Amino acid sequence: MVVNVRFLPLDNSRTPRVIELMEQLYRQGDMPFDAAVALGMIEELREHPEWGGVWSIEADSQAAGYFVLTLGYSLEFGGRFALLDEFLVDGPWRGHGLGTQALEFMAGWCRESGIRALRLEVGYENDRAIELYRRVGFVAHDRHFMTRRI
Repeated sequence: MVVNVRFLPLDNSRTPRVIELMEQLYRQGDMPFDAAVALGMIEELREHPEWGGVWSIEADSQAAGYFVLTLGYSLEFGGRFALLDEFLVDGPWRGHGLGTQALEFMAGWCRESGIRALRLEVGYENDRAIELYRRVGFVAHDRHFMTRRI
């Protein structure tokens, strides 16, 4: 049973563990991963907090996961929105409510920051994550989330 959960803005002491977790997330999605590029992106977010941030999830004083929120603006959603860009609870910590707690933390942070919507992208095959997101109030739209790399 998890006793103490904290969501901490990423600092230098927690960065190496988050880089490890990022690599795990990217491997799960069959995405290429470059630790140096990831570190550069984290540093860029630190330099520009108006773009979003990275948080470490700590459970009983151990690094149990991380998430990244980036910020945008949408007329459809009434102004500023946050995108849950990356989110991972490490395997041994899954099923202990950390995902739910993290999503509630994110929602609170968004409210306090004047953000009107929290959006995310999830794989169609990730039934466990989809159920979690629905349970905490996310709604699927009948649209494809598409990307063009520039």
